[in-house]
Amino acid sequence: MSPFDGNPENIFEIINIVPQQGPGGIFGPSCEAAISLALEEINSGTGILGRELRVTHIDGGREPAVVAAEVAALLATGMVHAVTGWHTSAVRRAVEQVTAGRVPYLFATDHEGLTARSAPAGLFMIGADPKHQILPALDWLRRSFDARRWAIIGNDYVWPRRTAQAVRAELADPSLIPLEVFVPMDTRDFRGFLDDPRLDLADGVIVLLVGADVARFNVQFTRAGRSAQQVRVSPAVDENVLLAAGGGANHNLFVPSGFFVNGPRDRERLERYHRLHGGFAPSLTNFSNTSYEAIHTLRGMAELAGSLEVGRIQAAIADCPVIETPWGELGFEGRQAIRPTWLARAGGIDFEILDGI
Repeated sequence: MSPFDGNPENIFEIINIVPQQGPGGIFGPSCEAAISLALEEINSGTGILGRELRVTHIDGGREPAVVAAEVAALLATGMVHAVTGWHTSAVRRAVEQVTAGRVPYLFATDHEGLTARSAPAGLFMIGADPKHQILPALDWLRRSFDARRWAIIGNDYVWPRRTAQAVRAELADPSLIPLEVFVPMDTRDFRGFLDDPRLDLADGVIVLLVGADVARFNVQFTRAGRSAQQVRVSPAVDENVLLAAGGGANHNLFVPSGFFVNGPRDRERLERYHRLHGGFAPSLTNFSNTSYEAIHTLRGMAELAGSLEVGRIQAAIADCPVIETPWGELGFEGRQAIRPTWLARAGGIDFEILDGI
């Protein structure tokens, strides 16, 4: 039996934004299943500050303004206490305008980076930024494979474009990026990029596409005969993407991530996940895991601050930028969560962890 009485005054309601359509829809079932594990773990104890935690999922695969309008309508009821989710930075930038200063907003997706000046009140970044993920991965690949020149392919919105800017700034030499192309979401044909002669000048490709777009690109990249000669690196790949592309499309593909199911500290979490959902559950992956971690991070923030009020949480994190979570201590640099990151190589539809970066 639940230790809670169901009284609305004893409930914390969270809105979780996750794509249920479009290229990112490939991750939706995994994210929702992972969040239900976090709910089970939190509510089997004392909840958050003694109150039951509940989550309502809304579709983050729609136009950003549409998603933000629904969040605004739900906030207007006065019954929503926090927002989280795996969704694009384009959606985040719309939603953060309606959550600012009202409720905590934990963005559970890898992102383009955030400065203090551009962080609305209550926004916390649980996914990694470039300096803690793609940039260390590029340095590792340079040292290990002498990969110095990079082509970039990304979807045409803020995360890929700003991440590409961070890469350009890090490499400092324009000749090290001979080709950079941004395409619409849900692109089906990548021949324009793959046939461009400037691609031959690159040692590898940085893939900043979303979901199903990544899988389609990997299939076409391999069919073009490039996977044996050029490496790929992408922070936007999980087991769902590997499976969608098929094992033969993932050769020489490297992925930086804070979570892999075969990590030494992550297997026990996977066992709990399958005890709850069974053996045929959606894959527990980096993207669904950050959704899971966002819920536990919210609980840790609330316990540290003694409240879910935005001002009190921000003050508490500023005074003590480390919170306790089920997997250990989680640190913050400003609004950015910091956790270890590893680099893995895709092997068919699984990952081989290579090194901490």
